[in-house]
Amino acid sequence: MNVLVLNAGSSTLKFQLVRTDAEAMASDSDERIARGMIERIGGEAVFTIRKADGQSSRGTAPLRDQRAAIDFLLRWLVDPASETGVTRVAEIEGVGHRVAHGGEAFRRSVLIDDAVLQGIEDVIDLAPLHNPHNLRGIHATRAALGAGVPQVAVFDTAFHTSLPEHAYLYALPYQLYRRYRVRRYGFHGTSYRYISHRYRGLTGRTREATNIIALHLGNGCSACAIKGGISIDTSMGFTPLEGLVMGTRSGDIDPAIIDFIGGKEGLSPPEVENMLNKQSGLLGVSGLTNDMRELLAEADEHDDRRAWLAIELFAYRARKYIGSYLAAMDGTDAICFAGGIGENAAPVRAMICEELRWMGIELDPRLNDAMVGGREGRISTDGSRVEVWVVPTDEELLIARDTVRVVQGLESRY
Repeated sequence: MNVLVLNAGSSTLKFQLVRTDAEAMASDSDERIARGMIERIGGEAVFTIRKADGQSSRGTAPLRDQRAAIDFLLRWLVDPASETGVTRVAEIEGVGHRVAHGGEAFRRSVLIDDAVLQGIEDVIDLAPLHNPHNLRGIHATRAALGAGVPQVAVFDTAFHTSLPEHAYLYALPYQLYRRYRVRRYGFHGTSYRYISHRYRGLTGRTREATNIIALHLGNGCSACAIKGGISIDTSMGFTPLEGLVMGTRSGDIDPAIIDFIGGKEGLSPPEVENMLNKQSGLLGVSGLTNDMRELLAEADEHDDRRAWLAIELFAYRARKYIGSYLAAMDGTDAICFAGGIGENAAPVRAMICEELRWMGIELDPRLNDAMVGGREGRISTDGSRVEVWVVPTDEELLIARDTVRVVQGLESRY
């Protein structure tokens, strides 16, 4: 089954075309035909497309909206010169959409119909920067492919609907939860589902025996406590701003800071929130960049104090969350790193784990340094009481597999 995976943003469209079915899923022989991104939709858009053989195409095209972007993508996919093996649009048999927020209503991936569209619209207040664009992508795809091609919504929040009440509630007046559903929702759920599934495949554990702390570390960062194969706590909360230090997001702060900064700087609450989301984190502390690779290079080559400070703050906050989840889970079997930083920044992994030696964690420096560039495997020593793994995430593959399962009426194994 050829599945088109889409992640629609305000002016971007990320995509991947995956050939998979129940047999391919069982043997991990799914075929990634093409992937890429279209940026700056609304004007002269920039597209980058990579085929399975590694060849890339880059160029520009005037694309006024998501519908035009999807039409452009479909034409490229079926163009014989693209060599995707897909010769007709009709050969695309399903579409999986990444949807940021499903609220409390959507606990798993679902076939999109009018009721689901209304449900996604109903929680726009909870994700005003994401759900409207996800909806536009769904409508544009339906217009381009027709109502006969099944579309599936895969929610970033769904994996965290298993959080117990004491973990998802804030210590606010309870009526605010009852009236407005103010609570911890968590994000990166699709990534954590994949990490948990892949960890089980690597170790031979059952879902019920899967007790791990997973760290998705990229420009957006979060941590997740997975006990008995389900999420019992996660660092992102009502929005993706809460939790770890991120590329441009502050993570946890004292809420009173918002009013204090607003008064001192003459900023409105939305302007302060914009600062916390887009001008803080690694960028704000270092004053240089939100890119961990550049910070590590700057710290190594020039011993820049603020670059080191940003890296140390990043590692310290991650370590604090690991400690809190150890308490919440009554211990863990493994720590799993994923995301662009988690998968590639060996020095950051070492910094996070170094102060955890008291709990029996011992990294193998050779394995840690070698586990980059998409490699997966254990980076702790044989004698480490808690194992440490690098498990590169693949959210698009999971969305493709979910799409097949939902369309075929199969139960998810994740």
